[in-house]
Amino acid sequence: MAEPHVIEYFNGSFTKTSRGAKKGVTAMKVLLINGSPRKNGCTSTALSEVAGEIWAQGIETEVFHIGNRPIRGCQACGRCRALGHCVFSDDPVNACLEQAAQADGLIVGSPVYFAGINGALGALLDRMFYAGNALLAYKPAGAVVSCRRGGAGSAFDRLNKYFTISNMPVVPSQYWNAVHGNSPEEVRQDLEGLQIMRTLGRNMAWLVKSLAAAKDIVPRPEAEVRVRTNFIR
Repeated sequence: MAEPHVIEYFNGSFTKTSRGAKKGVTAMKVLLINGSPRKNGCTSTALSEVAGEIWAQGIETEVFHIGNRPIRGCQACGRCRALGHCVFSDDPVNACLEQAAQADGLIVGSPVYFAGINGALGALLDRMFYAGNALLAYKPAGAVVSCRRGGAGSAFDRLNKYFTISNMPVVPSQYWNAVHGNSPEEVRQDLEGLQIMRTLGRNMAWLVKSLAAAKDIVPRPEAEVRVRTNFIR
């Protein structure tokens, strides 16, 4: 299986390891966010299975690892509305948003902690999607979660909510996108889970190609003026 490009946040800068070009690879790219503090853990194992299938379908892949350093939560300052990005630049949020904006599709992976996603990933996604919602609209997106035993469903649901509030088509698979195991070796024994990952990768590649083929034929939906209804008046 080919290894995807890996972008790793480290001490305020990014390192990128790349592989040789594959014959037939298009200019299209899918970004996979590794939301685990472990670079090569269970979440990475699942994402690599997805990335390998996307790559096999002729589409470039990159993995953005959020690292294991603190990521601050949203401060609700509202500055991103004017800036187009988060006002804070001392963590991976803006760099991840930039990479996602340039990609044609997005996969977000997280370990399951207390039936939810990694807290650092949640902080990153809150700020990234609030600041860059318009930049991500209509890009196909999918979620991947990794758990030892339980809690995958609620974590999976949390990730999908970022996509469905942002006009992003959600890419399906043959089952809910989870792998099980307490180590990469155990995840590799979850044969059904790995097949789910490969199906997700193929479906992502198909949808990215389909949207690219239809770009000049079928325009994006025309958005209405946003209506907000507050329940307390």
